[in-house]
Amino acid sequence: MNSRTYQQLQPEERLTIASMKQQGLSVRAMARTLRRSASSVSRELVRNTCAVRGYASVHTQAISSSRRAAARPPHKLDPQGALWRIVLSLLDWKWSPQQISGTLKRMWPDDPSMHVSHETIYNAIYARPRGELRRQLIACLRQTHNTRMPRSRGNDRRGQLAGMLSIHVRPPEVDDRVMPGHWEGDFIKGAGNRSAVGVLVERSSRLVLLAKMNDATAASALAGFSAKLNSIAAPMRQSLTYDQGKEMARHTELTAATGVRVYFCDPHSPWQRGTCENTNGLLRQYLPKGTDLSVCSQDELDAIADSMNSRPRATHAFHSPLEVFARMLEAASLPPPAFH
Repeated sequence: MNSRTYQQLQPEERLTIASMKQQGLSVRAMARTLRRSASSVSRELVRNTCAVRGYASVHTQAISSSRRAAARPPHKLDPQGALWRIVLSLLDWKWSPQQISGTLKRMWPDDPSMHVSHETIYNAIYARPRGELRRQLIACLRQTHNTRMPRSRGNDRRGQLAGMLSIHVRPPEVDDRVMPGHWEGDFIKGAGNRSAVGVLVERSSRLVLLAKMNDATAASALAGFSAKLNSIAAPMRQSLTYDQGKEMARHTELTAATGVRVYFCDPHSPWQRGTCENTNGLLRQYLPKGTDLSVCSQDELDAIADSMNSRPRATHAFHSPLEVFARMLEAASLPPPAFH
């Protein structure tokens, strides 16, 4: 059995083992019947056979359940424990989980058993089964959301760029990958984050453009991305989706220079630019981590992009991004790309 899908022996399997053991069958015969490894059956017999009762399915199931329960660490906020009752009282006083956590540490500075983090309190509340008690506990919180809101929905603690357009207002056709001309962008960094290369990926065709950057500043990003985007026919440059990196602080100037509207992902949400993240991994075959990217000329970067764009892709039935992009240009009655 594949270890990734392994399951503990079930009560009915233990009943089968007990029956076959009474019949005097071998461990390997039991294993074949259960479609388990012989070592699993052997281990089960050794661990759960009682000297008095032998191997009895009901008794062995109880032994196994007891062992598994003992292996799990006790819950910090056990519903039957004193700490949970204290937390419930303070929640009823409209204290926030942060206030409760800090106060418990102040009241019992030398007793870690009376300490609990605010995250543990939130988890204990939202993990409760649906019902009146859960609703009452959630009502005690400042933000009475029925589900826990991830931190990525909040504001980036590093500060936000001025005038950002959120990815959530991006036109729906961008998500569908039907209309061409929508790009994702990123920086890949060199050794010690002292050098960088700009990456642009067209979402429909997966075409890659690489831009040499003098450094990782907003000025370099503006110059490098503007040059590359303006090398593409205007109908094929509609939008750019980027993270909230400070190198895009001059995104309004980029829009003015190229006509490309820039949309920003939520903080700490790389999956919202999944195509670019995947492409970055492929590019590391050419630009390994820890190397100095400043030594790469624009011609060398263009050659790497040509190599990437000429490789067949499974998502395109093993046509290359360049072929797909050329068909898009042909459909739009535009000349073929000149950067190949």
